[in-house]
Amino acid sequence: MKLSFFAVLTLILSVSFTLTSHSQKVEFKNKEQEKKVEVFVDGRLFTAFIYPDNMEKQSLYPIVSASGKTITRGFPLNPRPFERTDHPHHVGLWFNFGNVNGLDFWNNSFAIKSADKPKYGTVVFRKIVSENPKKGELVTNSDWVDINGKVLLHEETTFIFSGKDNLRSIERTTKLTAAQEVTFTENKEGLLGLRVDRAFEEPATKPEKFLDANGIETQVPVLNNDGVNGVYRNAEGVKGGDVWGKRSPWVALRAEKEGEIITIVILDNPKNANYPAWSHARGYGLFASNNLGGRNFDKNAAEVKVLLKTGKGIKFKHKVVIGGDLTDAEINGLAKAFLK
Repeated sequence: MKLSFFAVLTLILSVSFTLTSHSQKVEFKNKEQEKKVEVFVDGRLFTAFIYPDNMEKQSLYPIVSASGKTITRGFPLNPRPFERTDHPHHVGLWFNFGNVNGLDFWNNSFAIKSADKPKYGTVVFRKIVSENPKKGELVTNSDWVDINGKVLLHEETTFIFSGKDNLRSIERTTKLTAAQEVTFTENKEGLLGLRVDRAFEEPATKPEKFLDANGIETQVPVLNNDGVNGVYRNAEGVKGGDVWGKRSPWVALRAEKEGEIITIVILDNPKNANYPAWSHARGYGLFASNNLGGRNFDKNAAEVKVLLKTGKGIKFKHKVVIGGDLTDAEINGLAKAFLK
C-alpha cells in the first residue's frame, strides 16, 4: 500500500514528537529566609515546599499546572475572591493524621484555642536533607510532636517532582519512625490531603456544617458558583460525592478552569497499608486519600489500628498527577507505571 506525501509527513512528525517528548528539567531554589524551597519544571514554577514557623505542618503550596493555572486554594495564606474560608488547616498538599496516640495532627491550625491545643499535635520541620535536581528529588526531615515538644514520630519524606508535556506529578514517599510507642487509631482525618481551587469544587446548593475529629463544627456557606464545576470519579466508575468513603486505587477530579480542562489524580500504591485507600474527597474542595480510615468510612470494614514499637517504622507512598482531560485508560496507565 502506497502512502501519500501528506500521510508520510504526518507519520514522520508523529514519530518525531514521540521521540522528542521527554522529561522536563527540574530546578530547586532554596530560600531559607522565606522558609521554602521553590520547585521549577521546564523553567516555570510548579510548587514550593513551605515550612513557616506559624504553620503546624509543612506543605506544598501553591501547586501550578503546566499551563500556569493554580490548582490550590489561596486561603488562608493568600485569600482570593469568592473562596471558602473554612478549615484553615487545609493548606496546599500535606500529610498527617487525626489520631496518633490520641492527638489530632490533621486539624491543628492557628484557629485552635490555646486551651484546646494540648489535644493537638504539630509536625515540626527539622531540615532539608538533600536536593537532587537531576532526579527531581527533594528529601526532608521533620518530627511529629505534642504540645510540650515531645517527639512521637520522626518523619523522612522524599518528593520526586517531574513534568512531561502537559503533565506534572508529585510522588511522595513518607517514612515514619516511632520515637516512642505509637498507635494510629482509625480516623477519617488523613492521610494525604489537597485543598483545591474553587473551580474544582462541586457547585454548592445549600450551607453545610462539618465536624472535625474532636467534634468542632465548621459552617460552610453557599458561595458564588460561577466557574465551579469539579467532578470526582474513581477507578470503579463511581462519580461525584459518592466517591467519599469508597476504596479505590485512584480518584480523579476534573474541572474546567479559565477555558482549560484540568484533571487532578491521587494514586495509591499497593505497598501501602490497607491498599486501596479510602477516599476522603469532599465537594467543598478537600481531596484526600486515607489508608487508615477503616470504620470511619465503612462501618463494615475491619478495624484499623497500627502499633509501632519504639524504633519501628511505616512507609506510605502516594502520587499526585496534574494533567489535561485524562481518560480512565490514561489514568490506569499512570497507575500501572506507579506500581513499577
